[in-house]
Amino acid sequence: NDQVVGLKDLGVKAERVHSAMPESERTQIWKDFKNKQIKILYISPESLMRNEMLSALKLLNISMFVIDEAHCISKWGSDFRREYELLKELQNFFPEAIISAFTATADEETRADINNKLTNGKGKIFLYGFNRPNLSLAVQQKTNNWKAQLLEFLVNRKNESGIVYCLSQKLTEQCAEFLQSEEFNAHPFHAGLDSQVKIDTQDKFMTEDNIVVCATIAFGMGIDKSDVRYVVHISLPSSIEAFYQEIGRAGRDGLEADTLLIFGLQDLFQRKRFIDMSDANNSFKIKENKRLDALIAYCDSATCRRQTLLSYFKEMSEPCGKCDNCLNPPLMIEGTEYAQMVLSAIYRTGQFFGSGHIVDVLRGVYSEKVKVKGHDKIKTFGVGRTATADFWKIFIRQMVSANYLLIDIQRYGALQITQKGETVLRGEEEYFYRKIEFNTQIKEKRIRVENIDANTLDDEKDLLSALKSKRIELARKRRVPAYIIFPDATLHQMILHKPKTLEEMGKLNGVGLQKLKKYGEVFLEIIKSI
Repeated sequence: NDQVVGLKDLGVKAERVHSAMPESERTQIWKDFKNKQIKILYISPESLMRNEMLSALKLLNISMFVIDEAHCISKWGSDFRREYELLKELQNFFPEAIISAFTATADEETRADINNKLTNGKGKIFLYGFNRPNLSLAVQQKTNNWKAQLLEFLVNRKNESGIVYCLSQKLTEQCAEFLQSEEFNAHPFHAGLDSQVKIDTQDKFMTEDNIVVCATIAFGMGIDKSDVRYVVHISLPSSIEAFYQEIGRAGRDGLEADTLLIFGLQDLFQRKRFIDMSDANNSFKIKENKRLDALIAYCDSATCRRQTLLSYFKEMSEPCGKCDNCLNPPLMIEGTEYAQMVLSAIYRTGQFFGSGHIVDVLRGVYSEKVKVKGHDKIKTFGVGRTATADFWKIFIRQMVSANYLLIDIQRYGALQITQKGETVLRGEEEYFYRKIEFNTQIKEKRIRVENIDANTLDDEKDLLSALKSKRIELARKRRVPAYIIFPDATLHQMILHKPKTLEEMGKLNGVGLQKLKKYGEVFLEIIKSI
């Protein structure tokens, strides 16, 4: 409706028909359309492709069909709808008419599929570009208190309009209720609401300048509000295409707008579960998982968000200078020891349990499940008790997105170790993780990857080799992973600082009192000898 109003304001004779309007109004519109008093008529695909509608339109001289949100036609698109796919029959019913299709979010495969369906591959494809330079991009790791994260982002935006996307209908209502309690002009929107409630919310969104709509993806298509100043996702979208489509509803006036994606491991599990439970064939599921993996890679990227996003659509760009990664380059931290803790806990519990249970084991939580399974008796029980549950959940999610772990949907989200993860467990490969951006009790090894430069390690390769050999020797004798002796980061500290006494050795990260007593003299002798 807002698009029709906008066209009328420009002097274009436009109208729309839909099932909710009175019969008398619908009859008058059709009469005007037939008499060519209306130049552009908006209609849903469901109504258009009814046999009686097609028969009526064939009697008129329709010169062009314009399909908006055309990615819905393709099964590879971000919002595939079967009623849109029926539009492929238009070329048979109206062979003389021009068929054009528009979308802002279609990768190469989706564009080809749309072209094949609508024109048998004979259509011309025009590509404008995907860059939206006025949008600022940011991603946050979800904690147990997503409401606080959302409020922190919105606290200075009460006089602006925006959209908060949620995965479920229930979550939209919880989100709206929370924001209302914080004195925001917030409204839920989802397919389960009464039609009039949805119409009223859309009208408010178009006319008020301080409204926030907490919505499922049911909200947004056909909405053309130019001054949306922010879009937030508190649930993970299904793909980069879907994400790009949804953030594209912000800043259509060309002015600055902000976007924020807050996601966690549970979001990833839910999305993978949706794919696995769908009726689609394996080929489709594989492609959908790859699309989801691309979005996860975007979320965990340490480089410019815009570059990562545009590269997915085969478009090159310079660093934007305004995304969270450009403004605050993430710190990469050596986390081999923590990774081995996680991997060991998963291995010792049989690779049958999800992240929640593994986190309980790591933190030494005597939950009923932990006690029943006897997991309070394994060696890794409580080894990570100095870190918060949020830290471990995010740490595990990063391991999943980096393919050190996988989520087994058939086993209700059980974490399993990949071949890549096995190399870390065996101490054959180091693991670095993106700094987890909230206060934790854990003492992270603040070692930037670039600080342990290649030249230093090359100059000291004999010493590093000797230290690693001794570590492996001791680990084999004790039948423990190498990190239990010393993680690689601590060996690097030994190389950088070359301690000469036990006191100096004890000041290094990763060398506690017990390890100092057990291994201090042995490693000091190696450092002195080379």
